[in-house]
Amino acid sequence: MGERRGTRRNKSFLRGFVYFDKRRGVMSCLVRDLSENGARIIFSQSVNIPGTINLHIPQRDQTFRAKVTWRRGDEIGLALTSAVPVVAASAESELIQRVAQLETEIIALKRTIKQLRRENPGDGEVEAA
Repeated sequence: MGERRGTRRNKSFLRGFVYFDKRRGVMSCLVRDLSENGARIIFSQSVNIPGTINLHIPQRDQTFRAKVTWRRGDEIGLALTSAVPVVAASAESELIQRVAQLETEIIALKRTIKQLRRENPGDGEVEAA
């Protein structure tokens, strides 16, 4: 079978986010192939997303409008139709980075609490007055 792509695809291993339903829905994905005109994305499980989505790639600070061209299990092929304005992508990227930073801080705090509980067993209980 012949190659149907008009542009060369580049192998990638980039974290991505798929936005849909007027940005009320969001799913994390992995961008495995990327070209000027399309992308292949992989989810952790089979998903059902609408035919038109926004694909955000934080590492490249890019957001694309895309149409689903094929689906195969947990993989989806996209045709990139246009880039979303950089202003929206930058604000979105900053928010995503802040959420990731806060999640890291939460994990560190949970570890500290666990360690303190091991060092001082019984101190965490509140006495009734």
